[in-house]
Amino acid sequence: MKEKLILEKAYDPKPVEEKWAKFWKDEGLFTPDASSPKQKFSMVLPPPNVTGSLHMGHALCFTLPDIIARWKRMQGYNVLWLPGTDHASIAVHNVIEQALAQKGLTREKVGREEFIKIAWEWKEKYGGVITQQLKKLGLSLDWSRERFTLDEGFSKTVQYVFVSLYKEGLIYRDYYLANRCPHCGTVLSDIEIEHKELQSKLYYIKYPLLDSEEHIVVATTRPETMLGDTGVAVHPDDKRYLPYHGKKVLLPLIHREIPVITDEMVEQEFGTGAVKVTPAHDPTDFELGRRHNLEQVIVIDGSGKMTEAAGKEFHELDRFECRVRVLLKLKEEGLLEKVEDYQHAVGHCYRCKTIIEPHLSWQWFVKIAPIAKEAIRVVEEGKIQFIPQNWTKTYFEWMYNIHDWCISRQLWWGHRIPAWYCQDCQHVTVAMETPEACELCKSKNIVQDEDILDTWFSSALWPFGTLGWPEETEDLEVFYPTDLMATGFDIIFFWIARMIMMGLKFMKDIPFKHVFINGLVRDFKKRKMSKSEGNIIDPLEIIETYGTDALRFTLSALAIPGMDISLSEERMAGYRAFVNKIWNASRFVLMNLEKEKMEINDDELTLADQWIRSRIARIINDVNTALEQYKFYEAADKLYHFIWHEFCDWYVELVKPALKDNNKTSRAVLVDTLDAGLRLLHPFMPFVTEEIWQHLPCAGRSLMEASFPQSQPEWIDHKVENVMGVLQDAIITVRTIKAENKIPLRQKINLLIKANKKEDKEIVRQHSRYLQALAFIQDITFCDDFPEGKKFLKGFSGSLEIAIPLEEGLVNLDRERQRLERELAKVIEEARKIESRLHNKNFLNRAPKQVIRKTEERLHELEAKEVKIKETLEHISQLL
Repeated sequence: MKEKLILEKAYDPKPVEEKWAKFWKDEGLFTPDASSPKQKFSMVLPPPNVTGSLHMGHALCFTLPDIIARWKRMQGYNVLWLPGTDHASIAVHNVIEQALAQKGLTREKVGREEFIKIAWEWKEKYGGVITQQLKKLGLSLDWSRERFTLDEGFSKTVQYVFVSLYKEGLIYRDYYLANRCPHCGTVLSDIEIEHKELQSKLYYIKYPLLDSEEHIVVATTRPETMLGDTGVAVHPDDKRYLPYHGKKVLLPLIHREIPVITDEMVEQEFGTGAVKVTPAHDPTDFELGRRHNLEQVIVIDGSGKMTEAAGKEFHELDRFECRVRVLLKLKEEGLLEKVEDYQHAVGHCYRCKTIIEPHLSWQWFVKIAPIAKEAIRVVEEGKIQFIPQNWTKTYFEWMYNIHDWCISRQLWWGHRIPAWYCQDCQHVTVAMETPEACELCKSKNIVQDEDILDTWFSSALWPFGTLGWPEETEDLEVFYPTDLMATGFDIIFFWIARMIMMGLKFMKDIPFKHVFINGLVRDFKKRKMSKSEGNIIDPLEIIETYGTDALRFTLSALAIPGMDISLSEERMAGYRAFVNKIWNASRFVLMNLEKEKMEINDDELTLADQWIRSRIARIINDVNTALEQYKFYEAADKLYHFIWHEFCDWYVELVKPALKDNNKTSRAVLVDTLDAGLRLLHPFMPFVTEEIWQHLPCAGRSLMEASFPQSQPEWIDHKVENVMGVLQDAIITVRTIKAENKIPLRQKINLLIKANKKEDKEIVRQHSRYLQALAFIQDITFCDDFPEGKKFLKGFSGSLEIAIPLEEGLVNLDRERQRLERELAKVIEEARKIESRLHNKNFLNRAPKQVIRKTEERLHELEAKEVKIKETLEHISQLL
């Protein structure tokens, strides 16, 4: 056996975490061997942005799958959890362009080549921050396989997919109206737009009919775009406008003749029923324009500035400044009929929150419907399961109504589109390698497309691209498809759906079997965390204050599938206390170890030994079942109550008499139970469990290599648990009587017990040692009735009536009565004030519901306390 090692008196997380994080990495314990005969379990980390820093959303999203990875590893699986980071085109551009702006520069001034060089330098300098922070969470990621979406191998994967889809006709280029962010300087796909309800205005503008004194009034929320109108549309069945079919109107301010067209797309109920048509600046108008062959006049450029086509007076104005000028001009000319308040949804860039601008330009698209069919089928058939299941509906709603995906972005940092334009014959050459000449006319006068691919295009290839595809690597053969993808609900469309589509398209297999969707992390008032609210909880600060294990356990204990997490530092502090509880109990166990080999002899098992083995056997089953179902909160709750209450509070106390008697079996059970408890806890609290476990005689190289406890049905004993339950209730009753009557816990007392059930009497008689040790009892006397003429403090425990004789000096009843009367007066006074508040209509009308609910709960507590105090006073009055 190992030399006895005693833990430090107090647990200090920082040195322990640094020591074991280094040890696990140096020993390669997170690195699986692809040639291993073990059954595999694999995951890929949702790649955080290379610009990022760790926030609580990361902590939740990454801690939960790490629990699964560690659990599976201990179950004997060959586990790969592959890390990496995303190049995050828009985010990196924002950071670098802000830095350039401070020097009076723009990306256009420095040029593409220099900008990309700066981006790579920035990535090398700051890109490792997020990975170092991830390591602080204790994530068991295989850093030897770390990937980056712009690394050479992954870039090859991206190019291969683009070229393949293009050759199949599933990628095409079109002159199309796309969402563009003027601030970020790029187009965005539909799902990268956040729609927010804004209080706006609806402007009614007169469009004079040609060769007539009449006019048609149209309503619009964007008067600046009227400068690009090429038509006015009405519904063909709208009787108000039948006389104007086929007529022309004169576009105000620009004086361009434009036709009045009819189309069933027009909503007769909106505004006046007549709408302006601006094909270059509105998605609906774009479709109308195509159907009616209307001219596309671009009056707002990609940066949100007015073009020359908007007219000399408005050229180069910002779009919103132009709106003001247009309205003033319309007023001057008497063409602004009225203005109404109007609320509607306006699209914003998901990154910088700028209002997007529909922009007509050449863009690249993926023809998505043919790829989507298989992705729908595999979820319908249950080959991929969402947890919680309700997210399946969300997935289907989007997939059934999917649109072609705009994949080109007007940025420089990213995967440049592998397409070259012939300047002589205009043919487009798409190829894996840079061509020397046009594939059609052989001209060498070719220019590569300036755009890059949407970041989500490359991310969609993450599950197989990270494993070496399109090469037939051993990793790809062994670890694909992966088993679990854990992520937030906000990227089901951005990422999950696209990974499924691409995995099925190129690997002919699903990318993962389970998709676990975690909730949002909110504050304790259930508010979203934000800088403006001042309620952000920094995980790195929490780790510094409470330790990584406390943070991990808090997140897992609160992670109820389908629900957001309400986080507070008080919860963290509570679970830090749990770490301390484990540490202190482990110190006790280690101090009671002996050098000789420990073995469990079934014939020498005490009742307490049998009980704790029965309890841990149940907990083993419960934890394994909960983790199989991704019920992290349930597993954490079971472990918390078992370790804190059953092991630390009960068994450690119950086993002390046996340890005094040098019962080697009890000592072995104590160590064995601690060992099993540490194994069960390890996926949740890897650092403290590893540190303690290394001091046990059974320790090996690392706890993560130890086997996870498996079902022990032969240990489960209902009868033993029932017997212990009777004893525990009796102990609690005695300790409660002592506490309520201010009798010191450790003061030895005599006890009288009247048993209404013979079997309960035998339990207490046979195992009275536990009662005497934990309730500090001198003698126990069983009786049919309590002696008359004597005074007792009484309590009830199941079928047992328990009485403590009021011996001289045990309790000062008169002083206790006075104390209780003072306490009763305070309780009644507080209850009266709360009742008054709850009868106040102003309070009921103005206070938040949760405040009213908590006030009512407090009143119920006080009423229950009042009843209890009065009962105690009645009892004391009988004794006096």
